[in-house]
Amino acid sequence: QVQLVESGGGLVQAGGSLRLSCAASGTMIGINDMGWYRQAPGNQRELVATITGGGVTNYADSVKGRFTISRDNVKKSVYLEMNSLEPEDTAVYYCNADVLTYRAGWYRYWGQGTQVTVSS
Repeated sequence: QVQLVESGGGLVQAGGSLRLSCAASGTMIGINDMGWYRQAPGNQRELVATITGGGVTNYADSVKGRFTISRDNVKKSVYLEMNSLEPEDTAVYYCNADVLTYRAGWYRYWGQGTQVTVSS
């Protein structure tokens, strides 16, 4: 059973920084794309950033220049460095990963979410 576990959320003042981490565990053959999404109260879940297995990144316009996604393939982990945080960044942040397993083939797994709150 593959699991994704996020950490690093919390409360920060506007202009501050946070670093989110997400580690995959379980029996797997490989991991392809990984990413971060977020969902604010009353809103749909939206893409924040993605990174391919080869390291190609993609960002939502709202976070370009402020957030940086990275990954460590040995540690099966993805990270989100968030700088110049704004109250509008307040949301539950979820990581995901496209994982290949013998049992399920390719499947997109999600973490349980971590709360990020930015105070003004």
